[in-house]
Amino acid sequence: MGSSGSGQEWASTADRTALERITDLAARLLGAPAAQVSLLSDVQTVVGGTGLREGSIGARGPLEDSLCTVTAASGGPLLVPDAGNDLRVSALPPVTSGDVGSYLGVPLVEADGRPVGALCVFGPTPREWSPADVAVLEQLARAVVAELELAAVTAERQAERTRWDLAAEAGGVGTFDLDLATGALVLDDRLLELSDLDRATFGGRPEDVYANVHPDDVDDVIARGQRAVATGGSYEAEYRIVLAGGSHRWVAARGRVVDERGRRRLIGVANDTTAQREPMQRTADLLEGLAVAFLAMDRNWAVTHVNTEAERITGRQREELLGRSLWEMFPAALGTAFEENYRRAAATGEPVVFDAYYPEPLNVWVEVRAVPGPHGLALYFLDITERVRLQRRSELLAQVSAELTGTLDAEVAVARLAQLVVPALADWCLVTLVVDDHPRNFRHGLRDVGWWHTDPELLPVVADYAQERIPALLDTSFVARALSTGRTVVLDREATARIRSVLTPGPAHDLLTRLAPESFAVLPLRGRGRTVGLLSLFNAADRGALTPDDVDTAADIAVRAGLALDNARLYRAQRQLAEGLQRSLLTAPAQPDHVQVVVRYTPAAETAQVGGDWYDAFLQPGGGTIITVGDVLGHNVEAASAMGQIRSMLRAIAVTTGAGPAEVLRRVDEAMTTLQLETTATAVVTRLEQTEDESRRGVTRVRWSNAGHPPPMVITPDGAVETLTGPRADLLLGVDDTAARRELEVTLEWGATLVLYTDGLVERRDATLDDGLDRLRDALQELGGQELDALCDGLLERMLPERTDDDVALVAVRLHR
Repeated sequence: MGSSGSGQEWASTADRTALERITDLAARLLGAPAAQVSLLSDVQTVVGGTGLREGSIGARGPLEDSLCTVTAASGGPLLVPDAGNDLRVSALPPVTSGDVGSYLGVPLVEADGRPVGALCVFGPTPREWSPADVAVLEQLARAVVAELELAAVTAERQAERTRWDLAAEAGGVGTFDLDLATGALVLDDRLLELSDLDRATFGGRPEDVYANVHPDDVDDVIARGQRAVATGGSYEAEYRIVLAGGSHRWVAARGRVVDERGRRRLIGVANDTTAQREPMQRTADLLEGLAVAFLAMDRNWAVTHVNTEAERITGRQREELLGRSLWEMFPAALGTAFEENYRRAAATGEPVVFDAYYPEPLNVWVEVRAVPGPHGLALYFLDITERVRLQRRSELLAQVSAELTGTLDAEVAVARLAQLVVPALADWCLVTLVVDDHPRNFRHGLRDVGWWHTDPELLPVVADYAQERIPALLDTSFVARALSTGRTVVLDREATARIRSVLTPGPAHDLLTRLAPESFAVLPLRGRGRTVGLLSLFNAADRGALTPDDVDTAADIAVRAGLALDNARLYRAQRQLAEGLQRSLLTAPAQPDHVQVVVRYTPAAETAQVGGDWYDAFLQPGGGTIITVGDVLGHNVEAASAMGQIRSMLRAIAVTTGAGPAEVLRRVDEAMTTLQLETTATAVVTRLEQTEDESRRGVTRVRWSNAGHPPPMVITPDGAVETLTGPRADLLLGVDDTAARRELEVTLEWGATLVLYTDGLVERRDATLDDGLDRLRDALQELGGQELDALCDGLLERMLPERTDDDVALVAVRLHR
């Protein structure tokens, strides 16, 4: 930079008048007190400027004292908002003297890229410099370079005209000057050319230029100019000029409103940006045909581009959107995920992808990709409303299925449907069961079991309506029609009046008026050829009519609910059949004079889970009383059948032989082998015996034998609980008919209670058998003083879970005189 060259040559040939006009334009456009052009060789030479100290133009100084030297060395714009606190320049004489408090400079660069000087604006006080300020100064710097080159080659030419001609060739820059008071517009030759005008056709008014601006761009150009005038600020616009052949040229204009001694003017520069815009336009044309909505904004959130799909999603024509603020056009985005993510993308410079819902009037779910760029933010929208609808429909159906399968009491689950479909499908809802067929009076077979309303204050009104409406239904009602035809009935308007017309006058009328449905649908719940219930949906006027999608989703729910109700009906029938079979095999116990016998049988919760559990109590010919319980392995009809055979064999052997418990079990084992009864079973047989002497003393002997069964328990008269166990357990029945059977004996006093039970009472999947026996002992201690029926009921309540997967047989015997 210290050697002589172009900087020195240009300094000698520069046209100071032309450079002063450029610096004057720079100072006015950027609102700066001073501007200057400096060239650098072995020294700095000020070759032009405005607002400088007297004698500054033409002055030379050391390179190391110059801010322009720093600018040229930086290779790009030098922005100094606060010179006194900027270490790059704070020690330089122009700063320490107070002349420079803020500074903006751009290098003057030769064609080979070598910097030869700088164009700068500055002032004595700090200020911020905007990207628009930098852009204006860079454009003017190209004009300076063109002027310097021109002056070096043809110093004798007229500086004013040649400067702008070469500026147009070198930088494509034209100038404009609009008098805001008179409306007179002055364009230089370059801008006339850019605007496809000539001196003969240009009348000196803005309308002459607007006539050649593309129709889609005119309103935006005018609006931007009006905003600049209204705010007294800067003006930026990029627009198309329609050429004579039908093609177009892109022009970018920048300017500023200035006020000189009361004369307000909009002055600025413009250049051809077609080369830069054509690739962007090709991209825009490509986006135009995509199914993805595209909307672009500048850094001030003004909309700059809209494609056809964006027009469809937003419900607005692009003419309404272009140039308008995003927040003005879409106010519902404020304070939502839209605003949060847009601002985050703009602040971080990183793309953001998110899903969000925009409410009425758009009523649309979109997947948004917000992509920041150098000129603003680009938004890509994909309409996912249908996808969200299907997803929510799937989630609702899954939730309904979970409710319906989560309990064996389908009527309870179906009643909960009302809370699932409100507000997803309707404002309020009623769920009705068909409890019985009444061909002559359908109302007698209906019962409303569930209801819900999206408004908590109206929920009690719906509850009252549910109590009143069925008795008030006429034979011509929509409910009756749905029942008789098995088809959905839909009312899309005036539902209140039309439903009232098929209700008898009374409370139901008044309640329906308060609820005021505008649309209504009643859907049959069908199960295997019969209607087992009804689902009624209601919408108020502000929600609008039930949509076909809502009705289709409700129909799917109705099918699932109908099958669940019908399955529940079959379950009850099968359970009653199974339980009836089981109980038919269990006869009533004998009731000898000196004992009270109470029995209980509880089937398993699952359908048709009849088991092999049994109990029995009968007298032997010798006067003894046999009390027995047993359990055949398995939970099915085969197990119940085997139980019936084993129980009958045990009873027959005990009665015909008069044998004791161990002998009875041994003979049952032999009979099972002989009859090839291929099953196994546990059993405990007890015999209550009493001689005359024992009767006088008030005691009873209990002899028992146990074939692998849980041990009997005894509650003594003083409330203690004892377990009847031996040294070791005997084998199950059906394993080895030669195995020895032991017999044990205990003497009990009157008032004692003997308790026999099957394993379903004490076994749990989440606990050991010992834990179950301990729980039983504790329960017996607490309940031992109660009457025998209360004792048995209390045991079942405490020991069994809500749903048991095993049946239970229980026998309690209390000794008395």
